[in-house]
Amino acid sequence: MWTVILRTIIIFFALLLLMRLLGKRQMGELELSELVVSILVADVASVPLQSPELPLWSGLLPAFVLFSLEYLLAWATMKSVTLRAFLCGRPCFLVVNGVVQQAAMRKNRFTLDELAEELRAHDVGDLSDVRYAVLETDGTLNVLLRPERQVPTAGQLGVAAPDDGYGVILVQEGRVLRRNLAQCGRDEAWLMDALRARGCASLREAYALILFESGKIYFEKMQ
Repeated sequence: MWTVILRTIIIFFALLLLMRLLGKRQMGELELSELVVSILVADVASVPLQSPELPLWSGLLPAFVLFSLEYLLAWATMKSVTLRAFLCGRPCFLVVNGVVQQAAMRKNRFTLDELAEELRAHDVGDLSDVRYAVLETDGTLNVLLRPERQVPTAGQLGVAAPDDGYGVILVQEGRVLRRNLAQCGRDEAWLMDALRARGCASLREAYALILFESGKIYFEKMQ
């Protein structure tokens, strides 16, 4: 039993490390090759767990080879537009100027119900309001409204929009993030003064404290 537990721990951290080395883009979205690798890795990594008599490398080695192939393929698609188009496909316009592109819908096996659902997710209820609806290579649908239906920006309205800058978390669930505190040029004495000013006698009473570049502070008390 302990052998199986130890094998599981080793495989878990090995796969975690390999996924981390692939980069954040792969973790945030899956292209076709990434989906294939994920399915295969899940299969080969389970082999030494299901058969304890097999050596551990019988699962780790194929997983390492698959991740290496995916890494090389990702590098090659960055260098070659043709290869990227072949493996990942190209964005496809499903709606142009309020008109559904029926041929593109059939090609991508996208139904009208699915299109309406995606548009509702973008707060769009009327197809005629859509300038472009683009099906991206990762399967997501991006929607661009007609100019007269778009929300005006502060620049278009001629007003100055407040900009507090980037917010850095200094306290998280009662714990001080000292690296962030030093990055902001603050010390713990300043932090405790800020907490006391918001009715906190100790760190344990603070759920979150975020400092923005403008000096603005967001604070929430522990419940």
